Amino acid sequence: MTRDDIIKMAREAGFNVSENASFADAIFISMLYRFAALVAAAEREACARVVEDVEPSLSPIINMANRLAAAVIRARGQQQ
Repeated sequence: MTRDDIIKMAREAGFNVSENASFADAIFISMLYRFAALVAAAEREACARVVEDVEPSLSPIINMANRLAAAVIRARGQQQ
């Protein structure tokens, strides 16, 4: 998620984010970015747990695929 994405979403949520970024705006935007990162991380972890918590299959391949899918979801947080 880019800085512009976060500013756009903040505006859609009703936040007043100025085009002329003052020092206070820059701090606010930085805080928004951090908040968005925390929300995204929590959602990734929740999705990974859903995949991991699927009823174990008799097939080791399906179980391995579930673990791999959870790892891929978590790894998305490492991409920038």
